[in-house]
Amino acid sequence: MTTEPTGPPPTARRPELDAIRTLVVVGLVFFHSALVFDTRDDYYVKNADTTEVTTVLAGLGVVWAMPMLFLIAGLGSWHSLRRRGPARFAVERLLRLGVPLVFAILTIIPVPQWLRLRADPGYHESYLRFLPRFFDVRLDLPDFPFILQGRYFETGHLWFVVLLLAFSLLLAPLVHWLPRDLGRRIRDRLATTAERRGAILLPAVPVAAVSALAGLEEGFAAWSRWAYLLFFLYGFMLAADERFRTAMRRDAVPAAVLGTVLFLVGMPGFLVVGNVFGGDPFMDMTPLAIGARTLYGATGWCWLVAILGLLDRRRPAPDTERRPPDGQGQEQGQEQGREQGREQGRGRRLYGYLAAAALPLYVLHQPIVVAVAYGVVGWHAPIPVKYLVIVAVSLTLTVAAYDLLVRRTRVTRSLFGIRG
Repeated sequence: MTTEPTGPPPTARRPELDAIRTLVVVGLVFFHSALVFDTRDDYYVKNADTTEVTTVLAGLGVVWAMPMLFLIAGLGSWHSLRRRGPARFAVERLLRLGVPLVFAILTIIPVPQWLRLRADPGYHESYLRFLPRFFDVRLDLPDFPFILQGRYFETGHLWFVVLLLAFSLLLAPLVHWLPRDLGRRIRDRLATTAERRGAILLPAVPVAAVSALAGLEEGFAAWSRWAYLLFFLYGFMLAADERFRTAMRRDAVPAAVLGTVLFLVGMPGFLVVGNVFGGDPFMDMTPLAIGARTLYGATGWCWLVAILGLLDRRRPAPDTERRPPDGQGQEQGQEQGREQGREQGRGRRLYGYLAAAALPLYVLHQPIVVAVAYGVVGWHAPIPVKYLVIVAVSLTLTVAAYDLLVRRTRVTRSLFGIRG
């Protein structure tokens, strides 16, 4: 039996992963603001005028954004399990994900549901009177891991945290009971295969199959929860061997091209099923719907490989052999060194700020977007104006709430999953 993942020592932290994660979270403000105007989506607050343009634009993001968050979480889980072992890893996940999940459900998650009801002019119930109805729940084990169900109860946008916590808690005992030699053999065989040109794209096949046969869950950003499990496990495996990372860098451009072709071929299939035949492209088992979902699943993996591979460009080592030719050159070199040090210091502070902010910003953003949209949709203004106002105000309030209300005290940091 093994109590921790095996493999080479972890490499240096990859700042592009934190940058991507933060970019995705910030992008969700733009995405959820767009749902206010989307013809298809049953969002909490809806504008009187809607458009299908948001469906097409959203497709460019949903195909890779949330899968990327699960992949990055899987990468981090490998390193965390290696440092802590399964038991301490499970405890850390419960504290970092479970505590914010429970706290948010008890405080801010009911707000969007209440505002949905408030959109009805005949509804006048106060928020405090609504809360007992929100927490009127029952057990529904078949819908694992969403085992609590109710007429108004929901985890809202924190479905991501629910899934990530469940995947992590399932991973810990699996790693504990998997024989060390078997884990090493599996990893080595997969890494050896990945050394072949294009082989890093093969994980697209299981994702495409799950997407086609299990369907896509519209409430989970247009992916199946089991496809997310694959992305999480893929990330865990990718972190275990440097050869996977090398393969992603090597095949990034072909992955980008193939993913773009698959997207351009598959996206019309979704539109035809929904708009021409009046079906549900996410769940229908017609050949056209299955084909569109197959291409969609394959596109997602190709774009993850492309994004990670293109952004993973190693910096050349500094040339330590060069020396200033004279005193003046030496002085200039020292000044340049001090300036570089100041820039690196500023970069580290910004990097630390953004890296810690991702989870709190994710938890905070949607109730704020819904509250802002609730006040804006009644304006007599064109859709672009309303959209820009919702985005700007929501983004400002979300960052302000994080900076002023979350990161300032140890208690609030803990409640929102910030380490230290």
